[in-house]
Amino acid sequence: MPRFSTADGLSLHYTDEGEGLPILCLSGLTRNATDFDYVTPHLHDARLIKLDYRGRGQSDWAQDPATYSIPTEGGDAIALLDHLGLDRAAVLGTSRGGLIAMGLAATVPDRILGAALNDIGPEFDPAGIANIMGYLGRNPDWSTYTEAARERPKYMKGFDNVPPERWMQEVRKLYLETPDGLQINYDPRLRDAVEVAGASPVPDLWPFFDALAGKPLCCIRGANSDLLSPETLAEMERRRPDMIVADVPDRAHIPFLDEPQAVLALRTWLQEFP
Repeated sequence: MPRFSTADGLSLHYTDEGEGLPILCLSGLTRNATDFDYVTPHLHDARLIKLDYRGRGQSDWAQDPATYSIPTEGGDAIALLDHLGLDRAAVLGTSRGGLIAMGLAATVPDRILGAALNDIGPEFDPAGIANIMGYLGRNPDWSTYTEAARERPKYMKGFDNVPPERWMQEVRKLYLETPDGLQINYDPRLRDAVEVAGASPVPDLWPFFDALAGKPLCCIRGANSDLLSPETLAEMERRRPDMIVADVPDRAHIPFLDEPQAVLALRTWLQEFP
């Protein structure tokens, strides 16, 4: 099982498969490398490097939950590139992963070839943040995968025409089935770190987005997203008229990335790299 060590001594899990353009795949806040299982067959001509952040998936939990932060996780991502001997990579970032991509573009621009942002931008809709805080760090009420997959469509507002087998795949990625019921597949203290970060004023992230200037850029938005508003996406397009954009119907936060609109956008994005 491939692993590497961080500067503060944690062992983090990753996968590395394929050949071609190296793409560092960075998942959502509570999620892990399996976020990208659905899109992998559609990016067969690229090298996909998928990271489990500290405290998520198969990676070690941090002793200090304060290190569950975007700067630290960005540092871990660069440490992974160093471990693999890669000077640069593109980033496919889902939600928090997209924020990390923008942060890396601003702080270590020579390491980032370009970015694809999955339902994230420099501003957040408060409704989306409230929804995330409603479940962050808490085990679900469901007892089994079967129950969770059956009930998840009621919980995932804005997602339509999703086959039952996809919901079963999702709950298996997100939870561990135990004799005591389903448990989240990450350190619950992640909630503490997010609450502390949320107590401070949100910084202006537009300069971080602007740091991607001159690099191939793509943004995929769920048409029913409660986090990335149409207004924010419009401003992103105004600043980057060359940005590849996909609006995925029947999806909220976040698209699965194997929808036809998402695949077309990502394939077009790949063509922009030398």
